[in-house]
Amino acid sequence: MHRDAQRQVYEIMAPKLYRTCKRYLKKEEEIEEVLADAFYTIFTKMDQLKEAGAFEAWARKITVNHCLYQLRKNVNFNLYLEDTKLQIQPQSAEETPLEEEDLLKLLNYIPEGCKTVFNLFVIEGYGHKEIAAMLNISEGTSKSQLNAAKTKLKDLINNLYYQQAR
Repeated sequence: MHRDAQRQVYEIMAPKLYRTCKRYLKKEEEIEEVLADAFYTIFTKMDQLKEAGAFEAWARKITVNHCLYQLRKNVNFNLYLEDTKLQIQPQSAEETPLEEEDLLKLLNYIPEGCKTVFNLFVIEGYGHKEIAAMLNISEGTSKSQLNAAKTKLKDLINNLYYQQAR
């Protein structure tokens, strides 16, 4: 691929793929490293893309796979869920309602296993069987991690955004 074309692809796709990385990874250094690795794979495997119209989905899938590879180095998805200590102040009733960006930020306050399964299932659209294969866990573990993620997110939302004024 020609360098100018690569630069254009990078400029268009980098913000989107960065947000994808941010949903899975917390550390900026990891996000940048994974993003660079994903673009390397995208540019070196471009000949494997069968349908030009599917480029964005293909690039996102590559990026998600790189994120999962990074997470598998550090996270045991089979561990029981630990309680996460929160250091967030509740929003007052007068403040703005919950937005998508707020929900994505709240994902950083749930355990990594829950967060990863939630992202794969809810945002990326994978099924539990696919998630289990990707993370080398059982389908039951995938389902329990998703349920735990939903429960923890509901609790966070209720406590931080919809808490009644006292």
